[in-house]
Amino acid sequence: MYFGILSFFDRFPKKIHRLLIGGFAIGVMLYFIPPLYGEGLGFINDLLNGNHLAAIGNTPFDNMTNNIWMIIALLTGITIFKAIAMTATFGAGGSGGIIIPTLVMGSALGNVVAKIINNIGIGFQVSEANFTLLGMAGLIAGVLHAPLTSIFLIAEITTSYELFVPLMITTSISFIISKNSIEHNIYTRSLAERGLLLTHDKDQTVLTLMKLDDCIETNFISVPPHYTLKQLLSEAVAKSNRNLFPVIDESNTLLGIVTLDNIRDIMFDVSLYHKTTVEMLMIQVETSIIYESDDAKKAMRKFQDTGAWNLPVIKDGKYFGFISKSKLLTAYRRKLIHFTR
Repeated sequence: MYFGILSFFDRFPKKIHRLLIGGFAIGVMLYFIPPLYGEGLGFINDLLNGNHLAAIGNTPFDNMTNNIWMIIALLTGITIFKAIAMTATFGAGGSGGIIIPTLVMGSALGNVVAKIINNIGIGFQVSEANFTLLGMAGLIAGVLHAPLTSIFLIAEITTSYELFVPLMITTSISFIISKNSIEHNIYTRSLAERGLLLTHDKDQTVLTLMKLDDCIETNFISVPPHYTLKQLLSEAVAKSNRNLFPVIDESNTLLGIVTLDNIRDIMFDVSLYHKTTVEMLMIQVETSIIYESDDAKKAMRKFQDTGAWNLPVIKDGKYFGFISKSKLLTAYRRKLIHFTR
């Protein structure tokens, strides 16, 4: 829900539009579910004290709160809409935290589970206060991937040390399910998707820290497609110490490349100097590095997949330069040495 709602708000580039949409959505939710307002610590205390009516407060459904199943439905709604309200606040441009709203949602969810057990007629009762605490710990462990933090957090703020074993069981189950479903927690997932997450994996960390700008070479002589073989030799090959030449058009769009291997057999055949053009000699580029979206990790993978020694760099849809595998590996080695000192 968190990442889905944030991606929805990302569709609106103007801040005023995000503010209006987020403000309207939050206003409607607060009207129907007043406990969503504020940080929610009073809501948690009321549930721990067994006063669910005070926790829910005044709602349009007050005339139905004598039905325990309506209370369960309202608490379930608070669990869901607290996440929506929290994320809508972020998406609209507001600020806030994640831990306290998660505690609020966990307390409501734990209380709901206890109320269901106590009212389905299975013949025994459980402590709603204890289940409220267990729900808080379970949700923190799942959302943040921090089982130990959730155990000691709940135990310390409530001095409920007799709940250590239930807390361990709840947080372990929550963490296992969450970790196997989503690799990264709510804080690190967006960094991982952008390739900016530093981990204990030195290889991944080095690739994350590397900047492609340090590897891009722009001192290649480019040639237009209409050049003859003679012009190619005199204007490019004779003046360059490189063995490949990008072929670009008038708008600086990369059309292909010509390498010395392509022309080595004919470069001394004078009879072909005016009959053969660059367009006839060039080869198409199947893979290129996109400056705006590719990082060192993606570039390294493209070199691995293609087996190429040089790949062109495209910036804003135009030819920008080349990256060589040797240059990239040298930069990787230097960064690795610096990182492991």
